[in-house]
Amino acid sequence: MSPSITQQSVEELGGEASVLVRQRRDHAELDRLMNLYTAGSQAVEGRQQTLEDIIQLTFSHAFAEETVLWPTLRRLAQDGEELTSRVEQEHQEINNLVAAIERTAPADPRHDELVEQAFSLIRQDIREEEELLLPRLQEAVDHDRARLRHLGTTWETVRRTAPTHPHPAVARRPPGNAVAGVPLSAFDRARDMFRAGARDPGTRTIVMGSAALITAWLARRTRANH
Repeated sequence: MSPSITQQSVEELGGEASVLVRQRRDHAELDRLMNLYTAGSQAVEGRQQTLEDIIQLTFSHAFAEETVLWPTLRRLAQDGEELTSRVEQEHQEINNLVAAIERTAPADPRHDELVEQAFSLIRQDIREEEELLLPRLQEAVDHDRARLRHLGTTWETVRRTAPTHPHPAVARRPPGNAVAGVPLSAFDRARDMFRAGARDPGTRTIVMGSAALITAWLARRTRANH
């Protein structure tokens, strides 16, 4: 098997546009943000913003993996089903933990315990992807640089339009995750804008109106499925 993507050069991974380089870049940013949060050197507001940044990057990154990369690995690698099932289970556990974090006030003693558990799982997920799944994907496409760049472009496009918060009830695989992803992404990103504090009254009205419409759509969809 190919070595861990942490041990390979950008050139060996297919160039800057390769999905392997993009994945490694996101992993490094997540590691930096988690270290910043756990250092405890920030004021309360800044620390919560760092946690929000971690959550947003974690879920957009994972959604793009589940939509673009893992179906490719299942299709091309004999052991793809086994590998992706394991990482999808980890993603589900992270979903559940972060959903619990978002329901818990920062002052609650359980908050930091839940964050610690989530960070531990995220780090484990990163290690398994860098040492096992992504090298396996690299082999499955026969180190084809053009294909790795194409996957990178597709992955990045999905990541930039993906949901940014946990949705534990949503399927981990296409087509279920892709169908739910569009309205959930719109809702999440509207909520992110509002939390970031859109100061302009007109912008705030648009954001709140969009969120209300999406919430109503999700409510109708939920009722229709029951």
